[in-house]
Amino acid sequence: MDPSHELTVGERIRMLRESRGISRPALAQMCGRGTEWLKKIETGERELRSHTLLVKLGAALQVADLSVLTGRTEGPAAPVPTGRMAHPGLPDVWAAVMNRPLTLAPPAGRVFDAPVLQGRADQSWRLWHTSAHNRSEVSAMLPELIRDGEAAVRALDGDERRAALVALSDIYRLTGQATAYIAPAELAWVVADRALTAAQEADRPDSIAAAAWNMGNILRETSYPEEALRVVRDAADLIRPHLDGAPDDWRGIYGALQLHAAVTAAREGREGDAWRFWDKGDQVAKSLPATYVHPSTVFGRANVDFHAVSVATDLRKAQRAVGLADDLDPDAMPSRERRARLWVEVARGHLQRSDRTAALHVMKMAYEIGAETVAYTPSARSVAAVLWRHAPRAMRPEAGRLAEAIGVPTAS
Repeated sequence: MDPSHELTVGERIRMLRESRGISRPALAQMCGRGTEWLKKIETGERELRSHTLLVKLGAALQVADLSVLTGRTEGPAAPVPTGRMAHPGLPDVWAAVMNRPLTLAPPAGRVFDAPVLQGRADQSWRLWHTSAHNRSEVSAMLPELIRDGEAAVRALDGDERRAALVALSDIYRLTGQATAYIAPAELAWVVADRALTAAQEADRPDSIAAAAWNMGNILRETSYPEEALRVVRDAADLIRPHLDGAPDDWRGIYGALQLHAAVTAAREGREGDAWRFWDKGDQVAKSLPATYVHPSTVFGRANVDFHAVSVATDLRKAQRAVGLADDLDPDAMPSRERRARLWVEVARGHLQRSDRTAALHVMKMAYEIGAETVAYTPSARSVAAVLWRHAPRAMRPEAGRLAEAIGVPTAS
């Protein structure tokens, strides 16, 4: 797109927004502002003076540099990180990750405490699993957390430094979760690599295994399923000798690796392998207390059962997937994010059976549970788009409202 030089900033924003199929309320929400604010910007009633808001608009509209919005080409272009889906929190996270200080000197006058850093990381993971707007809330916390984690590793030594490295690995794993589907590939790979490197420096098998689980997610979602399987199987082999007498969380991450492999195999149509990996995860869950839940992967009895639905859906065994879901107690899963994704999987199963009415019903449940989980998960957006295009006539308005709420274009 090459707008005329005569266009104002507001006119450029409006043209780009409309060309992307984004509604005014949706774009305003991405920037943390109201619809009326954006309307005034677009119509020229209000001048856009904030560089931060300009960057957020650029990220939301997925432009390569800010000159596309401002029309000013003099001087170096101001790059804007773009991903597959736009989110206003991405630029600040991008800056924290990509602008890591090159000096090894610790910050002057700062005192760091590794247990406090770990506590903040754990708190952020809990927020990720309990908030309906987890991506926005966690993304707001991550920049400072990343910088403090990096600074703590530079400032501490010995056992305290190793503890800080474990916390930093957890922070980068969370960064990978929070920026999934919105981060460009370079950020996703940097974050995954830093999580694994920090864990390896800490020399903690459980932390290495957790970072490998995260790396496997990146590999699988970027179409490297064989590499994803290799990474999580290697991690399982690494941690397995340490499981006897180990804390429950070590077995929890071992079980999470099995479930990861199960879904990866299912997406490749490898039914026997998928259920074999799932069975291993099931056995791990049976060896843990009935109420056990891993703090970041949420591995436990409920998540094993949820993964059975995912495996069946990915294998296109819709009848089995829906039947398995009928026997579940969703409230047994403390993670709001995971419950929302369960109902997306169930909706996919209903669509495979051409039951659009049921699919729409459970998609609405998913959105009520985790609005941002649905809005920023490609499979959920795909289901919403199919429902918008093919829902029964009587349900078309309801399907349209759901699609609009999660940012799926509904313009004819």
